Amino acid sequence: MALPHAQSCEVVSLRPLGPRLHDTPTSALIKAGQLEVIRVVLPAGKEQHQHDAPGEITLLCLEGEVLFQAGAQSHTLREGDFLHLVPRIPHVLRALQDASLLVTICLVPVRA
Repeated sequence: MALPHAQSCEVVSLRPLGPRLHDTPTSALIKAGQLEVIRVVLPAGKEQHQHDAPGEITLLCLEGEVLFQAGAQSHTLREGDFLHLVPRIPHVLRALQDASLLVTICLVPVRA
């Protein structure tokens, strides 16, 4: 069963999950016409396989540590680190420690 998305003006907690991380699934917080916001939860050693997004994305590491790879570039993201990615760049996330991230996705592709 899908979790309900947050409604307009609803407050959502993004505090670190700590010991609850292993019991908390990844979930979409909102999905609107132009924007999707997801809390991605990755236990240590797990990864999101290579994928891309139709629009720009941002990642904010809320807790833990993840390795972000896009082509030949790689970055270790730690609590408080923020990253922006242009559309259609294939990338991979791998948790080096139990981690959660706030991911925003622009669902409207950039027009050339």
